[in-house]
Amino acid sequence: MAILTPLMTIMQDAARKASRSLVRDFGEVENLQVSRKGPADFVSAADKKAEEVLLDNLRRDRPGYSFLMEEGGEIKGTDKTHRFIVDPLDGTTNFLHGIPHFAISVALERNGELVAGLVYNPISDEMFHAEKGRGAFLNAGRGGADVKLKAAARTNFNDALFATGIPFLGRPGHAKFLTGLHKVMAESAGVRRLGAASLDLAWAAAGRYDGFWERGLAPWDTAAGIVIAKEAGLIVRELDTDAEIADQDPCASGNIICANAELLPELIKRV
Repeated sequence: MAILTPLMTIMQDAARKASRSLVRDFGEVENLQVSRKGPADFVSAADKKAEEVLLDNLRRDRPGYSFLMEEGGEIKGTDKTHRFIVDPLDGTTNFLHGIPHFAISVALERNGELVAGLVYNPISDEMFHAEKGRGAFLNAGRGGADVKLKAAARTNFNDALFATGIPFLGRPGHAKFLTGLHKVMAESAGVRRLGAASLDLAWAAAGRYDGFWERGLAPWDTAAGIVIAKEAGLIVRELDTDAEIADQDPCASGNIICANAELLPELIKRV
């Protein structure tokens, strides 16, 4: 069982408080006030409210810290050494369609280095969390015991199950994606697309997937999941450049791929 540090306790408490409004509104998706930010990219009143709760609670408990937030953008604090990277609702389209697969994602940078991350699905009440050098864990319910995460050890590509993100309306790269998808589909146990990159990374860390790839992501989509995946033993790289993602660089290109050491070269060849 993991012993939560004061930092992780603060992050988890903020995530649980922010989740309350998401859970309430999830049951009434037909009544949500929704505006369009861009093609197939929605933002809801619930999204904004959750971000406000996260900001208020994290700022109260860690005054002066900076923030990078999906809705609020960059918020400079007096403490230049720490920055929270926050996505209040990863999987907005799922949320708006009544699909119970979405998450709150919170990561912390210290001196530009990713040191902590959590990914929380309030519907399943699964809290994935990790701090650098302390391992990755899953708590499936408040008050429950933490289970240490370890990436799947499969080495045969034919037996492996992968997750990905599909470019949608307004996003480039459809043809390139389909070429890679065809190659992976033809030689693996399957590919899943569930619509929340943070959960894809967390599920890979839990061994539910054997690997994950996606292009066009933002830092708040990946920062927390990168910490969790690496602490569970996965290798995380920049897709297309094959550069390992350093703790100081939460996927600068927005293109990410991860798997264990045996499967990663095979996945890279195909996508």
